[in-house]
Amino acid sequence: MEKSAPSTPARTRFAPSPTGWLHIGGARTALFSFLLARQTGGQFILRIEDTDRTRYVPESEADIMEGLRWLGIEWDEGPDKGGPYGPYRQSERKALYRKYAELLVEKGHAFYCFCSKERLERLRRRARAEGRPFRYDGHCRRIPPEEARRRVEAGEPHVIRFKAPREGSITVVDRIRGPITVQNRDIDDFILLKSDGYPTYHLAVVVDDHLMDVTHVMRGEEWLSTFPLHVHLYRAFGWPEPEWIHLSLFLKPTGKGKISKRDSEWLKEKGYAGVFVHDLREAGYLPEAVVNWIALMGWSYDDRTEFFTLEDLIEKFSLDRLKPAPAAVNFDKLNHFNGLHIRALPPEELARRLVPFFHKAGYPQVTEQDLLPIVPLIQERIHTLTDGPELAGFFFEEDITHTPEAFETFLVKHKKVKLDLPTAYQALQVVYQRLEQVDPWTPENLEATLRALSEELGLKSRKLFSAVRVAVTGRGVSPPLFETMALLGKERTLRWMKKGLETLAQMVATEG
Repeated sequence: MEKSAPSTPARTRFAPSPTGWLHIGGARTALFSFLLARQTGGQFILRIEDTDRTRYVPESEADIMEGLRWLGIEWDEGPDKGGPYGPYRQSERKALYRKYAELLVEKGHAFYCFCSKERLERLRRRARAEGRPFRYDGHCRRIPPEEARRRVEAGEPHVIRFKAPREGSITVVDRIRGPITVQNRDIDDFILLKSDGYPTYHLAVVVDDHLMDVTHVMRGEEWLSTFPLHVHLYRAFGWPEPEWIHLSLFLKPTGKGKISKRDSEWLKEKGYAGVFVHDLREAGYLPEAVVNWIALMGWSYDDRTEFFTLEDLIEKFSLDRLKPAPAAVNFDKLNHFNGLHIRALPPEELARRLVPFFHKAGYPQVTEQDLLPIVPLIQERIHTLTDGPELAGFFFEEDITHTPEAFETFLVKHKKVKLDLPTAYQALQVVYQRLEQVDPWTPENLEATLRALSEELGLKSRKLFSAVRVAVTGRGVSPPLFETMALLGKERTLRWMKKGLETLAQMVATEG
């Protein structure tokens, strides 16, 4: 029997480290945490875990916030909003961590360690030589507390380590995987507070989650190895634990190996957009599609439903439908979802979203109003917003170039057309003359004229229409032909077609 959803409001958090850009794994963690908070009427917190100063990237925090907001994931408390549990940057909470590390020392669950880097390096080398994992040898945990305190007060450099139990085992419970038991002898005396006064992740995350009343901790499966460490800390402090949920791994598209931030360039070389949210945005994916895509990697509603809006997910999300099995990142599925969500947009909204992509493609004059008559022609045909200017940019050009390659590729060599150049040229001359007589210049009249000509010339409509398309637009793929010609207008259509005929005449003469 499935467990019911939490009956009380959940306080969840997304706590990224600003050491790089927001990627899809982090975005999914944020999404699931956000969904649970919204579904239960609770709060979703954004906390920036910036204590790793050696890897800190100044622009990262802004990228994380922009990416979350683009996806529609809005937080209730955070660095930019404040809140009753702030501050929400760990670097601004530094004094708190020393206080709680010292508390563990007083309770006998931690100790001051004065070992030098050189001594620790010798221990690491010995462990490597003996083929075993490195663990601290407990040298300083044997120092009497009074002596350790005197050395600290004298200013001797030190860290604070957790005094891991040596006997027995600890059993921790993950919502997805159930109980996990680890022998205490396999747990190191891990560092809580570094010599520079900054906490390690282990101390800071536990202290902050407790002080911020976080009820559900969602994070990636890669944190399972440190799960027992954090539960030990909760128990040492005497604090109630949150519910733990370790989300499934994302695998590379091949299904082999965990996908990571370092794979982004490799993915781009393979023709994919990459793993960072800002890359997906620039590649023309809708936030609705990205949310839909990442939600179904590690969760499902049933065996049939695949189209979800953010509102749908808030209503239908359930912790009990989360899956522990890793999910291969499938960009074809993202393209599929993007197409579905593009087609679900009102035309006015799609026009608005297309504008920056037309500007970026070299059409800075384009407005929403300019795109409104074009959107109905391309909405069913584009998979990403970048497809918009590729498919319809020519509407905003005064002149185009006709290349021999276009006629060769889309008429002569195209397996569904296979129209030789002399036949195409003769047919298009007749088409041009008939088009001059069309009035009014409407899609219906244009279609009737060209279909009648197809019968008259004894050419299949596919062949004739393909020839007209290349002659008018200079390309083999365009929005629907008759609507395209109507939007271009009679003067521009005939002018471009005349240029196409001139290029085709030269090709026929050369071939002859």
